[in-house]
Amino acid sequence: MSENKPKITVYGTSWCGFCHAETAWFKSQDIPHEYKDIEADPAAQQELLAKMNGQFQGVPVTTIGDDIILGFDRPNLMDSLRNYGFIK
Repeated sequence: MSENKPKITVYGTSWCGFCHAETAWFKSQDIPHEYKDIEADPAAQQELLAKMNGQFQGVPVTTIGDDIILGFDRPNLMDSLRNYGFIK
């Protein structure tokens, strides 16, 4: 991964089908990302709440640089990935 590309983090839960589908999609596209289970990891939950100004709306929530994408919103994910140079 290039130094100018931001870290990608997916916040989810073990029971969330969309969370699993999104991480599988990232893997199929060879896009490096980190998955954080907000139920199993209280620090990840607090981190997510801080990013969302305490306004939890559901999972998955994906952060790519300054972008916060709610849900497995493939068009918005693609736009963000393109903007940050992960895909063309």
